[in-house]
Amino acid sequence: MTALYEDYVIITAPPLCAGYLMVSMEPLPPVVMGDTVTLKCNFRTDGELREIAWFQVDEGGNTKQKIFTYDAAFNSSHAHREDTPEQLVYHSTVRLPEVQMEDNGLYECHVSVYDGGSPDLLLLGSDSTALTIIVPPRSISVEAANSPAPFSRYEAQNFTLVCMVSGAKPAPVVYFKRDGELIDVLPTVQSSSKTSVASSSEQKWAPNQTEQWSLRVHTKWDLDDTKLQRSQSLLDQEGKLAGQDSPELTEEEETDSEPEPTTEVIPETVVSREFPRWVQSTDPLYYFQHWQQATGDGTTDVKAMLTWSLNPQLDNEALFSCEVKHPALSMPMQAEVTLTAPRGPKLTVTPTEAKVGDTVRIAVRGFQLGPSATEVFPEPMFTWTRVGGLLLDGREKHEGRELVLERVPAELNGSMFRCTAQNPLGSTDTHTRLIVFENPKLKKGKENFIVISAESSRRSLSFTSMLLMLRLTCELT
Repeated sequence: MTALYEDYVIITAPPLCAGYLMVSMEPLPPVVMGDTVTLKCNFRTDGELREIAWFQVDEGGNTKQKIFTYDAAFNSSHAHREDTPEQLVYHSTVRLPEVQMEDNGLYECHVSVYDGGSPDLLLLGSDSTALTIIVPPRSISVEAANSPAPFSRYEAQNFTLVCMVSGAKPAPVVYFKRDGELIDVLPTVQSSSKTSVASSSEQKWAPNQTEQWSLRVHTKWDLDDTKLQRSQSLLDQEGKLAGQDSPELTEEEETDSEPEPTTEVIPETVVSREFPRWVQSTDPLYYFQHWQQATGDGTTDVKAMLTWSLNPQLDNEALFSCEVKHPALSMPMQAEVTLTAPRGPKLTVTPTEAKVGDTVRIAVRGFQLGPSATEVFPEPMFTWTRVGGLLLDGREKHEGRELVLERVPAELNGSMFRCTAQNPLGSTDTHTRLIVFENPKLKKGKENFIVISAESSRRSLSFTSMLLMLRLTCELT
């Protein structure tokens, strides 16, 4: 830390009794880290100034570090007295540029003057002030707990938003909003067995002594008939695409009833969407939990969780935001997420013209939600299946954003692959057909060359090498 002494100003004041010295430091408001701070020390005396010393005191108060000294003996312009002593007021300032966390603490101003009545005596005085450094949050983020998670059409499921705020001092105030409106919370007493939503990775967060759980019933948007009607209209329109005209038909029966790939009539891309088959009869209750955890650098990390019973018909496309208020911020800091059900994954096939023996990759590159919403929140689960058969490796399904088919045989030509994307708000299927062309590099009828095992390949290579060496030996002799 570099302390810069600016100057001190002499102001005449009414005379007091001889031998008088009074020192006082002006209090400081909280200072944002990185700002420049000016410490100011005022002292009144009738004597002649001898020395001003500034100290930074550690947290325990046992040690002091001198940051600046002014010796009046080396400054003749200010080290003089008039014949008639006058009461003088001095202002001494020290500037601390770009303060950091280590500059936080107590600062003292020590003054010594010659006694006006007895010039051989020194009068000593001191005062202190506290410098409080505040730090705005470094980052804020919102994520969904236990994500990715499957979608259930038959029962309601709890949903939790987690807001993470890191690197703040003091701890910020965290709250949630829905569609721009504050979610008011009322403190309630809940048992941990009923309301605990912390996962194993969250156990390291120690709750506050006054653990806060709260709830609130929305009376404005919960009864939004317009949104409910719109969701129901989507159910009527898109439910037909998902084959939901017969609610009794289960997902297993749908798979069993599909024709074989050789005889089915399916467009190149088919998109279907599922909506819940249950209706929430009561308004949701919102539960709020809050933790604070001190870090090694003196700042505090905050974690807030909002839990409620998810209703996809009402919550789909709802905007939730986590906002933070902090004295170092001129306006709240926020992170926003829009709850969105997956709709129409965009699939890409590489290479575009696959040949026998190629490695084919079918990947999800986004969703058909418009140019500004290529991703879905919460993160969806992706499941790949082959319509009417098993995958190339013999499995029934594969999970992940990408399906890799290594050394595709000609038998896969025309096969239909289904990608199912689902999150707690909904589920959607997209089908794509794989077209496999003949590979001119492979001899006709020798397609089984591509399935030669690695051991056989190594043996064939060794045998070929031996033949070449034998031929070379014969030619040399």
